Amino acid sequence: METRILHRRQQFASVLVGCVALASGQGITAAPGAATATTNAQVRILLVTGIDYPGHLWRQTAPILRDQLEKDKRLSVLVVEDPQLLDSTALTNYAAVVLHFQNWQTPGPGAAQRESLRSFVENGGGLVLVHFACGAWHGEWPEFKNLAGRAWFGPNGGRQHDPHGAFTVNIRDTGHPVTAGLRDFETTDELYTCLEGEAPIRVLATAKSKVDGKDYPMAFVRDYGRGRVFHSPLGHDAAAFANEGTDRLLRRGTSWAAGLDPNEDD
Repeated sequence: METRILHRRQQFASVLVGCVALASGQGITAAPGAATATTNAQVRILLVTGIDYPGHLWRQTAPILRDQLEKDKRLSVLVVEDPQLLDSTALTNYAAVVLHFQNWQTPGPGAAQRESLRSFVENGGGLVLVHFACGAWHGEWPEFKNLAGRAWFGPNGGRQHDPHGAFTVNIRDTGHPVTAGLRDFETTDELYTCLEGEAPIRVLATAKSKVDGKDYPMAFVRDYGRGRVFHSPLGHDAAAFANEGTDRLLRRGTSWAAGLDPNEDD
C-alpha cells in the first residue's frame, strides 16, 4: 500500500511539474482561487476520488463528472484516485478542488490532508462537494462541518435519505450566479435528509421528501475565509450524474467555486 501511494504521489508530482513549467512559460503565477491558467486560458480543477461506499461506483461516476465539468471549455479537470494526495502543495496550482469520495468504514485522510485542504479554501481556493462527499470525514474532523457547510451525521444518526427514486429539484434562488436562469428539473436520485450543521449557507435549490414532506437543500453555497464552497448532495450513480439538470447545476457550481462567471458557458 505504501508503495502504491508513493507511486501515485510521484505521478501527481510529475503532472504538477508539467503544469508549473507551462505556467512559467506563459508568465503565469499560480494562486488558489484565481483563474489559474493552462492551455487556452483554462482553469485547473482537481477532482479527488478513489474510495467510497460500495453502493457508489466512483469508477463509473468520476469520468462522467469530469467530462460534464469540461463541457465548460474554460475548465481543465485532473482526476486523482488517492485522497491522501490532498496534503500536496499542488493544491495551490488549482482553482478548485472537487471532492467525490467517502471513506466508508475507514478513517478519512489525516491531519496533514485536512489542514492542507482547509488552508487552501481559507486562502481563496474553491471547494465543491458532490453527493456522499458530505461524509468524507464522518465525525472525525469537526471543522469539516463548517468547511462543507453541512455534513453527513454518520451511520448511527437515523434515516439517511428517501428511498432511491424520482423527485423534483426546485430552484429557490435565481439571484445567485450559479442558479440564475435555471429551472426546476426532475431527477432520479437519493434525496439526502441527513445533513447537519450550523454554518451560514445560502440555499440555491431544494427537494421535498416523500417520507416526511419537508424540504431539504439540494444545492447551497457558502464563503469560507476567502474561498468559495459549492455543495450538492445530488449524484448517487451514473444515471443521476447524466441528468441534464444535475449536470448543469454541478458544472455551474464548480465554475463559480473556481472564481468564474458560471453564466459564460451557457
